[in-house]
Amino acid sequence: MIRSTNHPATRRHRARVATATAVALTLVAGTASSALAHGTPPPPTPAVVTRAAVDPSLVEGRGAAVPFLEQEAENAVTTGTVIGPGRDAYTIEAEASGRSAVRLEPGQNVEFTLPADANAITVRYAIPDAPAGGGITSPLDVSVLRGGKKVGLDRRMTLTSEYSYLYNQYPFTNDPTADLLQPGWWVTECACVPAETTPAPTFEKPFRPMKFYDEQRLLLGQTYRKGDVVRLAVPTRGAAEWTVVDLLDSEKVAPPKIRLLAANALLFGADPTGRRDSADALDRAIAFAKKHRLEVYVPPGVYQVNRHVLVDGVTIQGAGSWYTIFKGTEVALDTPAPDGSVHTGVGFYGKYSDEGGSKNVHLRDFAIVGDVRERIDTDQVNGVGGALSDSSISGLYLQHTKVGLWFDGPMNNLRVENNVIVDQIADALNFHGGVTDSVVRNNFVRSTGDDGLAMWSEKLQNTGNVFERNTIQSNTLANGIAIYGGTDNTVRANLVADPVREGSGLHVGSRFGAEPFAGYLDLTDNTAVRAGTYELNWNVGLGAIWFYALDRDIDADVRVTGDHYLDSTYNAIMLVSDWGVKDQVAIEGVAFKDVRVDGTGTSVVSARVRGEASFENVDARNVGWAGVNNCGAFNFPDGGTEFTLTDLGGNDGTSLSPWEPGTVNWLGRFAPNAPSCNDRPPVVAPPAPSPWVQPVG
Repeated sequence: MIRSTNHPATRRHRARVATATAVALTLVAGTASSALAHGTPPPPTPAVVTRAAVDPSLVEGRGAAVPFLEQEAENAVTTGTVIGPGRDAYTIEAEASGRSAVRLEPGQNVEFTLPADANAITVRYAIPDAPAGGGITSPLDVSVLRGGKKVGLDRRMTLTSEYSYLYNQYPFTNDPTADLLQPGWWVTECACVPAETTPAPTFEKPFRPMKFYDEQRLLLGQTYRKGDVVRLAVPTRGAAEWTVVDLLDSEKVAPPKIRLLAANALLFGADPTGRRDSADALDRAIAFAKKHRLEVYVPPGVYQVNRHVLVDGVTIQGAGSWYTIFKGTEVALDTPAPDGSVHTGVGFYGKYSDEGGSKNVHLRDFAIVGDVRERIDTDQVNGVGGALSDSSISGLYLQHTKVGLWFDGPMNNLRVENNVIVDQIADALNFHGGVTDSVVRNNFVRSTGDDGLAMWSEKLQNTGNVFERNTIQSNTLANGIAIYGGTDNTVRANLVADPVREGSGLHVGSRFGAEPFAGYLDLTDNTAVRAGTYELNWNVGLGAIWFYALDRDIDADVRVTGDHYLDSTYNAIMLVSDWGVKDQVAIEGVAFKDVRVDGTGTSVVSARVRGEASFENVDARNVGWAGVNNCGAFNFPDGGTEFTLTDLGGNDGTSLSPWEPGTVNWLGRFAPNAPSCNDRPPVVAPPAPSPWVQPVG
C-alpha cells in the first residue's frame, strides 16, 4: 500500500526532505565522529518541535493550546526510511501528519530527543492489515537513552490495526477483498458507471484503502529530562512486516486528581480492574449523587462499560484522562433499537430532546475508549450523545467511537473545551440541528473518518454557536471544519491541517438537507495547512476553504477575515456548485478581507458557480497557475462569466506563472468577471510556507 506518486507537490517535498535529511545526517555523523574521537558519547540530536507539522511561529495564536509537544518522525533520527511526502488519497503518506512519516522494518528504530521533561508519550503509527481484514497486533519497544546509555525501564507497546483500514465505497467495509459496495456509482479510477458497463470494470483490490493510522498513549513510569532520547524500536520478531511511525507527542502528565467530598464510584461496586462491567455501579453512584447533591468521582482505573450511561443533572469527575478510563466492547443488539441502532457500546448520553433533554451535566477528566471498527450510521455508538443543555464537557480523551460527541437538539448553552478526540470512524463532534448558544473551544482532533467539527442544521437551525481555537489534523474524509446551514455562527482562530479526500480544510455547504444560511457566518483568523484536496468524483482540486451551493443558494452575510491558507495543494479559495443545479443556485455576498495565501498549486480563487464575492487586502504569494480561475456556471455569456469578483483594494501578490510575470495585484486583471476558465489547470507546487515579514507588493 505504500505507493510512490509523481504529483508535483510530492516531487518538491521529497527533494526538500531529502536535502534536509542529508544535511541533518551529515551534521549528526560529523558530531558523532568528533565525539567518539574524544571518547565521549555524541550529544542528542536537537528536538524539532512542530504544530501541524509546520514551524509553530507560522500558526501562533491559532488552534488548541495543548499540554504536549509534537515531533514529526521525518525530523527525527532513524535507521528506517522516510516515506513521502505525498498527497494522493489512498496512500499511507497522504494520511500522515505533514504528509510524511518513517517506515521501519524489523530491527530498525526511530529516536526522538525530548524537547522538555516528560513522563508520557503518544505514538501515531500504522501497521499492516490482516490479509482478510480485521487487523493484526505487533510489538514496539520503547526505551529512553541519556548520553547514549539506557535509563529507566524498557517498555513494550502492543500496536494494533484492528481499528484501522476501511475500504471501498461509502459506507465502507473492513473486507479488503470486497467487490464494489455501490456498483451503480461513478468510479473515478475507470471513469465509468459500472452498472452500465459491459463487461464490468476491473479495479485493484483492496479498493480505496484508507484510515491507516491509529495512536497509543503510554505512561513512562518516571519523568525523563529534556534532552533524553526516546527510542522506538521494532523487534526482529513480530507480526508486522513493517511499522510506520508518524509522530511522537510527549508531555508531563500531572498526578491523578482526587475528590474526597463526592460519591466515589468504587463504593457503589465499580471495578477499576475492568474485569466486571461497571455500568450498573455508575447508575447507582449517579442516583446517590443526585439525591445528596454531590458529584460522582471515579478514581484511577480501567472500567468496563458496554452500554450508554444516562446522565442528567449530574457531574462525573475522573482522576484525569490518563488515569480514569471507561472502555467497552461493542455489543450487537438482539433486535434493532427504535432509532435504527444495531449495536450499543460505551458512552455517556443525555436524554433526547423528545424526552425533555438533559440539563446541568458536567463530564470532566476521564477517557472513553470504544470498540467501533465499522461505519454503521444508524448506530448510536458515540462517546457522548443526546441533548445536553446548560452543560459542560472538558478534559476528556475520546478514541475508537463512531463520533466522539454527537448532539441532537434542540439544546442550549453547552461548553465543550480542552478535550482530545482521536481515531474516530466518523466525526469528532457534530451539532446536529437545534443547537444554540454553545461553544466548542480548545479541543484537539486527529484522525477522524469524516468532518472534524461540524454544525449540521438538519430540520432545525443551529444558532449563535462558536467553534474557537481548535486543532483538527488528518481527517481521512470530508472537512476539518464544516458548517451546513445555520444562523449567526462563528468559526474563529482554528488550525486545520492535512485533510485527505472528498473535502478540505474549511467548508461552508448548502447540502445534506440543511436549513438555509441566515444572519451572519463569520470565519475569522483560521489557518488551513496543506489543504485543498482533489475531489475524486469531480476530478478537480478543491480550495483550502470551499463553498458549495447544492440544495439552495448561499446568500447570508458570510465574512472571511484574517484567515491564512498555507501550502494549498490546489486552490486556496473555491466557490462551486454542481452541474445538475448550476443554473438554479448561486453564492452571493461572500466577503474576504485581510487574508493571506502563502503557496497554492493552481489559483487563489476558483469560481465554478453563479454569484459574487468581494476581496480586500487579500495578499498572495507563490501562486502556481493564475490568480483567478473563473468558470462561472459554465455558460460563458458574452463579455464575462456569471461570477463577479469585486476588487475593494489592497489585493497584493505575485504568482509563479510564466504568463503573469511581476504581478502586483493578483486580482486586477480578472475583476470583475473576466473569463479565465481552465477545468484542470496545471499544478505548480509552491515552496514551503515561511514567515510573512511584510505584505507582498
